[in-house]
Amino acid sequence: MSTPLLDPIPLRAQFPALQRTVNGQSAVFLDGPGGTQSPESVIDAMAGYLKSGSSNLGGPFLTSQETDAAADHARAAMMDMLNARRPEEIVFGQNMTSLTFALSRAISRQWQAGDEIIVTQIDHDANISPWLLAAEDRGVTVRWLDFHPENCTLALESLADLLSDRTRLIAINYASNAVGTINDVARVVAMGHSVGALVYVDAVHYAPHGLIDVQALDCDFLVCSVYKFFGPHTGVLYGKYDLLDRLTAYKVRPASNMPPGKWETGTQSFESLSGVVAAVDYLAGLGGGGGTRREQIIRGMGAIKRYEGTLSERFLHKATRIPGLRVFGLTDVEELDKRTPTFAVSLDGYTPEALATLLGERGFFVWHGHYYAVAVMERLGLLDRGGLVRIGFVHYNTIEEMDKLFATLQELAGK
Repeated sequence: MSTPLLDPIPLRAQFPALQRTVNGQSAVFLDGPGGTQSPESVIDAMAGYLKSGSSNLGGPFLTSQETDAAADHARAAMMDMLNARRPEEIVFGQNMTSLTFALSRAISRQWQAGDEIIVTQIDHDANISPWLLAAEDRGVTVRWLDFHPENCTLALESLADLLSDRTRLIAINYASNAVGTINDVARVVAMGHSVGALVYVDAVHYAPHGLIDVQALDCDFLVCSVYKFFGPHTGVLYGKYDLLDRLTAYKVRPASNMPPGKWETGTQSFESLSGVVAAVDYLAGLGGGGGTRREQIIRGMGAIKRYEGTLSERFLHKATRIPGLRVFGLTDVEELDKRTPTFAVSLDGYTPEALATLLGERGFFVWHGHYYAVAVMERLGLLDRGGLVRIGFVHYNTIEEMDKLFATLQELAGK
């Protein structure tokens, strides 16, 4: 299955937001880890649903039947995106955080005092706090999996020492939203299952950068957010059907007792579900025609990964030429397959807030602070010092944008 080459220039014309300017300069969107922009197809799909008349599910009339179809199509699209076994393994919600709180409450009903769970220092807090609170409620011991501060890679060599026959769950991210590290999730799943633990994977940051295959991973649950891969603000949960069926959901009484309906509390944003289909189809379109949608997604994500690899390599080479610029995490160009094109940096003489503000004034959109990766910044000793500046690329960013960024960083470093 050949991987097509990706040219961002014609693709950028599909994204209206990318045409914006700041103080007469073209805006450079380097805030992808916090949320990506959407192509016209996603915008049109959401507007089209609202224009044609919206309704809730299950009614014996046209607009309700169209809403039923919109939800079914979104479930089928995410089934293809994640390679789930059946559409009923796909649950939609307000966002990843809300879904994780709901699942943590349901899963922890089965825990007993003396049980143990494992969370990691490299995770976003949305995959830490729900489990900490659930553990506190149930009298469960929390064990922490550390990472190596020098390159921000997970200390998987110590995981075996944390596991026991009392381990009930491991919560881990697929990739760090702070420093870009990609974790060996398949290895963690296998180790967790060897002691009978469930594994809950946060794939929010990984989803726009790499192919996800929940069957190959064999993870029990995986969550992501569509607005991180060019769609609307909707959270997605994958869960093995038998687990979704067996666990008790906190829901209203008339709601379905079967997955996925038992997990989808309240009324969904159906216009967003229309956008979900368009976002997945956009990614599939990058893979060219022919084959199933899943096959197109495989090719499209392969094209993204190859192109973003060139961006990462160029960034790391150019970063060494800026005096006082430090890149946290993996910086070896031989290890590009172990990171996303997301870079946490500091520049001597500037606080993270000051640097982000100056870049923003020049049209470069970057984040500063902890980006909810509180444990990462605590471990690096940077939480009380304002965190870091995060520069994140996705496939619609260009080499020219990167060169403009480094010219500006060179100027700021000189001052």
